[in-house]
Amino acid sequence: MIFQSVEYLIFFTLLLCVYFWLPRKGQNLLLVVASYIFYGWIHHWYVLLIGITTLFDWGCAIGMEKSTSDKQRKAYFILSISVNLAILFAFKYFGFFIENVTAVLTAIGLMPSPILLKIALPAGISFFTFQSLSYAIDVYRKQLPACRSLLDYATFAAFFPQLVAGPIERAGHMLPQYQVVRRPQLEAIRSGFVLILWGLFQKLAIADSTAMLANKVFALADASFPVLWGGVLAFGVQIYADFSGYTAIARGSARIIGIELCPNFNHPYISQSPSEFWRRWHMSLGKWFKDYIFIPLGGSRVSSSTTIRNVMFVFFLSGLWHGAGWNFIFWGLFHGLLLSIWPYLSKAVPLFGKAGGPAGIVFRVVFTFAIMHVGRVLFREHNLAMIVHHLTLNPLAATLTEWRIGCGIGLEAVLYGLPLTLIFPLVEYLGWIPSPEDERLKTWKWTLIQSFAAGLILLGIVALCSTEGGDFIYFQF
Repeated sequence: MIFQSVEYLIFFTLLLCVYFWLPRKGQNLLLVVASYIFYGWIHHWYVLLIGITTLFDWGCAIGMEKSTSDKQRKAYFILSISVNLAILFAFKYFGFFIENVTAVLTAIGLMPSPILLKIALPAGISFFTFQSLSYAIDVYRKQLPACRSLLDYATFAAFFPQLVAGPIERAGHMLPQYQVVRRPQLEAIRSGFVLILWGLFQKLAIADSTAMLANKVFALADASFPVLWGGVLAFGVQIYADFSGYTAIARGSARIIGIELCPNFNHPYISQSPSEFWRRWHMSLGKWFKDYIFIPLGGSRVSSSTTIRNVMFVFFLSGLWHGAGWNFIFWGLFHGLLLSIWPYLSKAVPLFGKAGGPAGIVFRVVFTFAIMHVGRVLFREHNLAMIVHHLTLNPLAATLTEWRIGCGIGLEAVLYGLPLTLIFPLVEYLGWIPSPEDERLKTWKWTLIQSFAAGLILLGIVALCSTEGGDFIYFQF
C-alpha cells in the first residue's frame, strides 16, 4: 500500500475510527494487524517474512538476557545477526553475487551454469533489517533490556508508517511509546495532518513533476552536457522531495496516532561541506552506521590513515545498503573519498573551511550542492559504461540550442524545488515554525495559521500535482 493512494486514506481513516477507543494492548494489536495489511497489500507473502524475523529476533533477545554465560549470550547474538543478514543477502544480493562470480569464471575460460533465483525483492527490506539489527546489538551490549512482550516487539518491528522507507528507529526510542496507552491529542492531530499534506505536496507536486524531467533525460541515448546535468539537477530535487515527502507522511501518520518518529532530514541542500550534508541527509541511517560500524572501528579517535579506512568502509557498506549494483558501490566509495579529503582541502584552501564571510558560505553551499550531484549520476545510472560517458561529456561540444534546453530543464527543476530547498528552510530559520513545546501552539491564532498552511498546501497539490505518479524511490531499498 502506498501513502498517496485512496486505499491508504480509507485504511488510515478506518484505523482511527477504532484505535483511540481501545486499551493499550488492543491498540498495539490493531497496529500489528494494520501493519501486516499495509505491508502485504500487494505481495501477501511479505507478511510471512516480517512475522518470522519478528519471532526470531524477539526470542534471541530474550535468550541473550537469560543466558548464564557470555559464550551463550554471544551465541544468541551471532544467531540473530546471522539470520537477519542471511535473509537480506538471499533476497537482495544473491543474484548480484552469482552474476559477478559467473562473469569472473567465464573470463578465465570456465563456462559455469548460472544459478537463477527469481524472487521479488521485498519492499524496504534493508530498512526493517537494520532496525532489527540495532535491537539485537543494543540488547547484546546491555544498553537495552530485552522486550518480554511479543506484542510490543511486533509493533516495533512492523509499525506501518516507517516500515518500508524509514526512518530507521531504535527500540529504546520506540518501545516506551508502545508501552503506554495513547489518547487523542488535538495539537498532535493538527500538526500530523499538516505534515501529511506537506509530504503529499513534496511527493505529488515536486517529486513526480521533476521525475518526468529526469526520466526523459536519462532515457536519452546520447544526451549533451547541459541536457544531462539539467536532468541530474531534476533528479536531485526529485529524490530529496520523494524521500523527504515519505518521511513527512510517515511522521504525520504516526503523530496522529500518538507515536513520535525521529526526523530524517534537516535541509541537506544548504550544507557547507559533504560531512555536513551527511549529518542532514537520511539522518537515521547515518546515525546507525556511526553507532554500530564507525565508532566500534575506532571512529576518528585513531590515526588519520585508520580514520580514512573507517570512513571508506562505512560508505562502501552504505553503497551496498542502497542496492546490489556496482554503481551503488562506486557511489559509496565516491562519497567516502569526498569525506576523507575534505578536511585536508579545508586546510589547504581556507574558502573550503570557514573563511570568506557570507560570500564564503554561499560558495561552500553551491560547491557542496554541485559536488553531491556528481554522486547523483552514480546513484541514478546503473550502467557503468553510461556513467563513464556521462562524466566525460565535453561542455564545449554542446550547441547553443542544447544549452538552452539544458538550462530550461535545470531552471524548471529549481523552481519546483524552491518550496523545499529555500522557502521552507527560510521560514524555519526565521522562527515562524514553533517547537512542539511552544505555548503558541495552544492559541487560536496558531490554529488559524495551521489551517491556512494546510489550505495553501492542498491548493498547491491540486494545482501542481503531476499526471504521472510513481512509487517512492526508497521502496526498492
